[in-house]
This record gives sequence, structure tokens and C-alpha cells, in this order.
Amino acid sequence: KKAVLKGVHSHKKKKIRTSPTFRRPKTLRLRRQPKYPRKSAPRRNKLDHYAIIKFPLTTESAMKKIEDNNTLVFIVDVKANKHQIKQAVKKLYDIDVAKVNTLIR
Repeated sequence: KKAVLKGVHSHKKKKIRTSPTFRRPKTLRLRRQPKYPRKSAPRRNKLDHYAIIKFPLTTESAMKKIEDNNTLVFIVDVKANKHQIKQAVKKLYDIDVAKVNTLIR
């Protein structure tokens, strides 16, 4: 006569391994919950709209571009990208920018 198995763990299935190397499972990574801020004040954005656009260029070639090609020429900050230049011109001059061409000068 067979002994009757007691308990809930009587039928256990073996996990199928598909590779010979054991990789640790990816566990839950929680966000940090700091007790206090590491900086006393948040850093101010130094590259605002007024810092991005320095001044409009007024050379003869720039004036020719304004008259003939419907194009404005500005000297801008070297660290500014095209999206930032577009937003700055839109905010400061209230004009829609079709395209931004850059030249490091």
C-alpha cells in the first residue's frame, strides 16, 4: 500500500532550462527616495532665449540675404542647437521659422 502524500507541495514541476549558462533573474529596480535634496537649489538654465541669440548680423552679405532670400542672419551661442535657436527666434521676434542653417563662426 502507498503512503498518502500530505500537504500542498505534492506535485512540483521541474523548470526547463534552455541554455547551459545560468543568468541571474532581472529583479525590480525601485527609484531612489532621498531623505533630503543633494543640492540646495536647482541649477539655473544659463542658455535661455536671450543667451542663445546674441545679435543680428549686419554685414553687406547678410543684408543681401535679407533683401533677396527672405532670410535673417543671427550670431548665436555655440552651445545652442537648431531646435533651441528656432524656439528663441519664435519667442523673441514672434515669427515662424521655416528652417535653421548653422555655421560655426
